[in-house]
Amino acid sequence: MSAYPLTLWVILAGAFGLAIGSFLNVVIYRVPAGESVISPPSRCPACRTPIRSRHNVPVLGWLLLRGRCADCAHPISVRYPLVEAMTALLFAVVTVRVAQLHLDSALPAYLYLVAAGFALALIDVDHKRLPDKIVLPSYAVVTVLLLIASAASHDWWALARAGIGAAALFAFYFALAFGYPAGMGFGDVKLAGVLGGLLGYLSWSALVVGAFAGFLFGAVVGAGLLAAGRCDRKSAIPFGPFMIAGALAALFVAEPLARGYLRLTGRL
Repeated sequence: MSAYPLTLWVILAGAFGLAIGSFLNVVIYRVPAGESVISPPSRCPACRTPIRSRHNVPVLGWLLLRGRCADCAHPISVRYPLVEAMTALLFAVVTVRVAQLHLDSALPAYLYLVAAGFALALIDVDHKRLPDKIVLPSYAVVTVLLLIASAASHDWWALARAGIGAAALFAFYFALAFGYPAGMGFGDVKLAGVLGGLLGYLSWSALVVGAFAGFLFGAVVGAGLLAAGRCDRKSAIPFGPFMIAGALAALFVAEPLARGYLRLTGRL
């Protein structure tokens, strides 16, 4: 990354994120339905007419159509361009943060976290499940990407730490699910191993902060929904989005929190 200005990398990451966001819309819609994400091409869910190439441009296509199908005028959810725009924004922001942490070789792994995590979070909100078709292959993808990153940076301890982190967070969530199956699904357990590997690769503090942040976000949102009368104490709230949000938050705040703690205790 250092061979080119960071601004260029951020622009490229954002543009790539737009394209990935467009694909994520397909994943979010089709994977829970058991449909192929490759074929047939994108089509209107109402009239089933294939979407023209010029209308399939991320964000701009939706704006050009004014949020309606070109053939049947059926409304197209605003969530489609929002997913594309948010993926682009997150890709750009994560690229900046990874550069700040001098983890350039690991950038693909954390962009994968954004993409897979965003899709899983929305599927969990919509269907209250984390599909194995995304979670299980993520173990292989993350392992390969972190292996390449460690080889490029000659930091094999980071890879070992990732393995320990994956096993530790998987075991922790497994114990929670075993002890209280009504409050934790096994999909969360399987996702925990993926997130633990990515967090462990960063640092021990990232692993701890990421795990804690997921529960903190879940508690805050749950309390808010309860206070607003949107749920009761027996309502099932998807936990996957909070796990993913916690992992992304750790990427940004774990290091400053660790430094602050060391200064507070006089160790820095």
